[in-house]
Amino acid sequence: MKSRNARTSGFTLIELMIVVTIAAILFAVAVPTYQSQIRHSRRTDAKTALQDLAVREAKYFTQYNSFTATPANLGYSGTFPQNVGSNYYQIYVCPGSATGTSSTSTPCTATATLGTGTSFVVAAIPNAGTSQANDSSCQYYAVDNTGTQFATDTTAGTGGNDTTATCWQ
Repeated sequence: MKSRNARTSGFTLIELMIVVTIAAILFAVAVPTYQSQIRHSRRTDAKTALQDLAVREAKYFTQYNSFTATPANLGYSGTFPQNVGSNYYQIYVCPGSATGTSSTSTPCTATATLGTGTSFVVAAIPNAGTSQANDSSCQYYAVDNTGTQFATDTTAGTGGNDTTATCWQ
């Protein structure tokens, strides 16, 4: 026969609440860190697409002595902007003939008005509505015909903070 004072096995409510609290703290730290690492890996997709596009532009230049914004000339179908990186980024191509056209001074976005010519800027901007749009430090990536890399924390390509050192690492 069991004694009335014998303790039953199991967890008390206090012990259970302590475990739940510890799990919640670990979860609160782990999820943002995981999301940050995912955003960082998706940045690589954008940078790779821009480097590839810059190489294609250089190849086109060696054949035709000018740069182009025609996707078919660069091995793409459709029109620019093109979605890359599992549709997390759009890439833009902005050839220009102005002296001083560079990734650090000339934004290349949907509203850019550059034509064909002797220089180019290619850019990647996160698609609105995706988790990459929440990547507050790396909202705009660009490369120009000299290989200069640029990044900023605004999708406009100008203004904001120069985040090149952080985003292109």
